[in-house]
Amino acid sequence: MSARNPQAQQQAQRSARERLREERERQRAGERRLRLVKIGGIAALVLAIAAGAGFLAAGGGNDDDNAGPAAAPIAVGERSAPAVLTVYEDFRCPACAQFENAFRSTVNELTEAGQLRVDYHLVTIIDGNMRGSGSRYAANAAACARDQGAFPEYHDVLFQNQPAETDDAFADKSRLIELAREIEPLDNETFRTCVRDGTHDDWVSRSNADFLDGEYNATPTVLLNGERLGQGGDPLTPEHLRERVAEMAG
Repeated sequence: MSARNPQAQQQAQRSARERLREERERQRAGERRLRLVKIGGIAALVLAIAAGAGFLAAGGGNDDDNAGPAAAPIAVGERSAPAVLTVYEDFRCPACAQFENAFRSTVNELTEAGQLRVDYHLVTIIDGNMRGSGSRYAANAAACARDQGAFPEYHDVLFQNQPAETDDAFADKSRLIELAREIEPLDNETFRTCVRDGTHDDWVSRSNADFLDGEYNATPTVLLNGERLGQGGDPLTPEHLRERVAEMAG
């Protein structure tokens, strides 16, 4: 029996090491993707309007210790409305923009009719996942708009002008102020000072901490009277939402 060629043996060992290294790189790449994007779950909510992905909360966002009372959501609509839509969203989240841009007219119609109230929980997980501060600054600016009675209008403008997910454009507070000039009640120094000073930064931090400590881990998360939508069955559509709210309104 002839002896094995030493050169061939060394080449085989190098090939095995290379395959092992490539496999480890593939595993690390997969783990990085899972930290950023979740396909499925709440994304089923968006599939009726576009192929999209919800964003996972990976780690603690931009917040450190945010102990304190829970942050009350920003409510739009009549308090006595028979249906309540609870929305967890991030102004830098592309899937959140897809949801908002598709459902906006239906949600506005239902809130104006007194059939629906929307409770908005603003979070900042994209700042933590992608790095930056645009989610936090935009959420603070939205709370400043709430102070001026113009949250719905400003909320919609932010999503309609959402930058690419890798572009932290909302970290520029002058950009947030510029977008508000489209809304007459916000064209004042009180709003601009609130944005520049980060008046509601603590509230934003608590809102994000509440989300991270809760049972949900992706944005957007949407619930109707406490029932999570887009989970199983037919994907939610604006028409389906209108039908469900009509049933609850009796």
